[in-house]
Amino acid sequence: MKTSLASLILLLCAGCQTTPAAATVDPSCSTPEGAGAFSTCLTPRQKPEYYVAQGNKYFDALDRSMPAESTPTYSELVARWEWPPWLLLTGYTRVQMEGTDKLVKSQAPAIVSHRDCRFFAVQPFARCRVSFDYDKRGNGKGCAIYEEFTFNDAGEMTFIEAWSDMPGHLPMADKSDLWAEGADVHRLSTRIPGLGSASGKIALDGTFMLTAAKSDGEVADFVARANDFWPSWLAENEKAGPDYFKLGCGW
Repeated sequence: MKTSLASLILLLCAGCQTTPAAATVDPSCSTPEGAGAFSTCLTPRQKPEYYVAQGNKYFDALDRSMPAESTPTYSELVARWEWPPWLLLTGYTRVQMEGTDKLVKSQAPAIVSHRDCRFFAVQPFARCRVSFDYDKRGNGKGCAIYEEFTFNDAGEMTFIEAWSDMPGHLPMADKSDLWAEGADVHRLSTRIPGLGSASGKIALDGTFMLTAAKSDGEVADFVARANDFWPSWLAENEKAGPDYFKLGCGW
């Protein structure tokens, strides 16, 4: 009885199937109820266009030309962190963020133009480049901003992080990494325990947060500011001085 070459190969290789190398698993993802999980433990649960729309709705809430009802879906404990020369923690909790958005829209009116919001399969799921064109600041010059948005499984924004879109201010060292996808990106959102749980809720005084704060000074700073928001914000505003808009916008 003749045996085909293919059959012979299958016979010889029976039982010699190789096992692929195990992927590196982030241990934070398996903490009880995700209490210590980082945001990158989550995968998108909405369609890509949903995240892009949410990014645009965030800017709608700050754009004087957009209707008041166009707002993003914030989580209960949403936080906004704006890197220097901006004022670091500039929003914490849904109630405060919604109130702050309205205040900014009325007191610092701007049109948010040149919007380019994109979806990414790894947190932050939405990342945007925009220009804030102020009525009374900058003499008609736009203020370029790069901003990222982290979401929970319900599609609520849990963390917002912003930088001036200028050399020396952005989180990526590689100039060709336009959307901060490299391994050396310096962002805070992926270092906050709890953002990787299904709800994305954080516990400022939780064990995982306190442990992270001991080894990460920026996480510790975030916790301190969130625990004492208004005094911290007022102190940072005083420290920044009157010209931080010029510094942040490059005017």
